[in-house]
Amino acid sequence: MITMMREFEIERQFDIKIEKLKPNKGVYFLRTNEGTRCLKKINYGIQKLLFVYGAKEHLVKNGFPKVDRYYMNTYGEPFAIVNEDIYTLSEWIDGREADFKNKEDVANAAKSLAHMHIASKGYEPPENSKLKTDLWRWPSLMNKRVRALEKMRHMTRKRNNKNEFEMNYIKNVQFYKDLGIRAINVLESSAYEDLCKISEEDKNFCHHDYTYHNIIIDEDDSINVIDFDYCKREIRAYDISSFMIKVLKRVDWDIEYAKLILESYNKEYPLREEEYRVLFAFLLFPQRFWRLSNRYFYNETNWATKSFDRKMSRLIDEQDAYMKFIENFKTDYDQKE
Repeated sequence: MITMMREFEIERQFDIKIEKLKPNKGVYFLRTNEGTRCLKKINYGIQKLLFVYGAKEHLVKNGFPKVDRYYMNTYGEPFAIVNEDIYTLSEWIDGREADFKNKEDVANAAKSLAHMHIASKGYEPPENSKLKTDLWRWPSLMNKRVRALEKMRHMTRKRNNKNEFEMNYIKNVQFYKDLGIRAINVLESSAYEDLCKISEEDKNFCHHDYTYHNIIIDEDDSINVIDFDYCKREIRAYDISSFMIKVLKRVDWDIEYAKLILESYNKEYPLREEEYRVLFAFLLFPQRFWRLSNRYFYNETNWATKSFDRKMSRLIDEQDAYMKFIENFKTDYDQKE
């Protein structure tokens, strides 16, 4: 909640006058004497914020200007501190969110992702920023998460009165655990380590949350990419697979959308042969099942039980279409197991 005192502090530190302030999907829409702005309270520290700030500025310098750049405070820093809370002020980008069922939006978003990856190369984070990286981490992350599925199975078995979510977890966990093991085996037989090395040498980064509400299409039909909170050093196959999954789950795992994404991306920044194997490992890994279960068992979100039930049922309902997609992908992109 933004109190009068906070509002005054934000005005003072950013040297603006707030005329209107309205909550909007986890951020605040501001109308100010300088134009419209987006105010956001961030839940991580200044060193990480400086990495994110530097990443956006790097993209702009390298020919990818359509991002939500930060405004500086009166000391030339991209934040305000109010009662130990950190706020950022960025451009408010008018437009509509990408529609992942619309093939034109999907193709344009894939091209834009390729352009962003090209522009990300050569990024040297600012001094006193914290380097955010997942390079070389995926084999251990996958192993750890598969073990966590087993641990959550034990937790569920011990519960006397199991609810709908827990019953569904018990019935389906083996299916997802097997997928996790397959993903680990594919990743182990891939050129993952070499690709991490190339990424480290290229000094590139990924968005890490490239989804419809962070892809804003403005009145000129240009794509703007916003919310780089999760950006980090990472191989591009992660961003591509994550984007693919976010699209595919909305279109019943229709392989044509996967082909469209890869064709559109490849026109701008072709994937190497060996990147397809890592991409396949990411597509196999049951990240969504692990994340949902983790949130449920470790109370990471204050969603209602019904919300968890609905999300779990949706995941289970996708299984057949998903497995068919995996088999088609294996054939079309020549992936052996």
